[in-house]
Amino acid sequence: MQPRMKLLAAIDVGTNTVRMLISAQERDRLRPVARRRRITGLGKSLRESGGIGGPEFRASLEALREFRKEMDSLGVSRYRACATAGLREASNRNAFLDAAKREGVLVEIISAREEALRTWEGVAGRLRNRGGTVVMDIGGGSTEFIAGPGEHDSVSLPIGVVVLLGPFRLSDPPLPAELRNLECFLGERIASGARRWRRRTFRRMVGTAGTFTTLAALEMKMRAYRPERIDGFRMPVSAVRRWRERLSRLTEMERLRLPGMEQGRERYIVPGVVQALAAMEHFGLKDLHISDSGLLEGILQGVANGKEERG
Repeated sequence: MQPRMKLLAAIDVGTNTVRMLISAQERDRLRPVARRRRITGLGKSLRESGGIGGPEFRASLEALREFRKEMDSLGVSRYRACATAGLREASNRNAFLDAAKREGVLVEIISAREEALRTWEGVAGRLRNRGGTVVMDIGGGSTEFIAGPGEHDSVSLPIGVVVLLGPFRLSDPPLPAELRNLECFLGERIASGARRWRRRTFRRMVGTAGTFTTLAALEMKMRAYRPERIDGFRMPVSAVRRWRERLSRLTEMERLRLPGMEQGRERYIVPGVVQALAAMEHFGLKDLHISDSGLLEGILQGVANGKEERG
C-alpha cells in the first residue's frame, strides 16, 4: 500500500481576496493540488470606518470555514495562514482573528517586510535571472515594490486598489478629470516611495497578484483561468496603456462581460491598471512580465521548510 502523500497549505487573507494553495510535498518540489480564492472585500470599509465591515467580515470567515473543511477533507498536515495590510490596519482585527480561530484557522498578521520577502521568494523561484528585476505586488490595502530579499530591497505603499477608492471616488465609468487626479497622485506617490532606488536601474518589472493576472487573462481573452498560461506572460507597455484606455471607458457591468474578467474585480481593475502603468513609466520599463506566483507560494515554501507552520 502506497503511503499517503504529504500535503501542505498556505492561506493569504488579503484586503480584497482570501486565497488558499494546497500542494503535495514531493522530495525537493511542491506540486499544486488545489487553488481556491474568494473575493470578499475585507478592507472595503477601512478608510470610512477604520474596521472590517459586517458583510465583509462574514464573507471572509465563510471563506476560511470552507478552506478549513477542504484542508481536513484532503488531509493537510501543516499550514500557515497570513494576513496583510487590511488586517494590519483594521481596528477590529482581534475580533476577526478570534472568530477565525473558532473556525479552526489560526491567522497570523505579518509585517510589510515579511510580506515583501515571501512575495520575492514566491516569484524569484520562477525567474532564470533575477538581476535588474523589480517585483510589483498590487494588493487591496498596499502595494509592494521588491527588488531582492535584503532589508532595504522593498518598499510598501498604502495605495492598494481597495483603499484607493476611499479618497478617490470614481464614477461609473470614471470621468477624465477623476482619472487625471488619480494618475497624478499615484505618479507622485510611487516616485516618492521609490526615491531610495534612484541610483538603481531596472531592466524588467514582474507583476504579481490580481491586477496583473487579470490583465494577462484579458489580453488572452481567457474564459477559464489557466495559471500555466498566465505565468511568464509578457505585455508591452503599449498594451497596458491600451487596456487602461479601454477599461476606463467601460462601466463595471461592461467590464464584467469581458473574457478574462474575474467577478468582483471589475470595480478595482481601473485603479490597478493606472497604478501599474504609473510604475512602468516611473522606472522607464517597456515590458511587463506577469507571474502567477507570489505571496502564497512564498508562504508555502516557508511551511515546507518548517517555518511558522500550523498543524
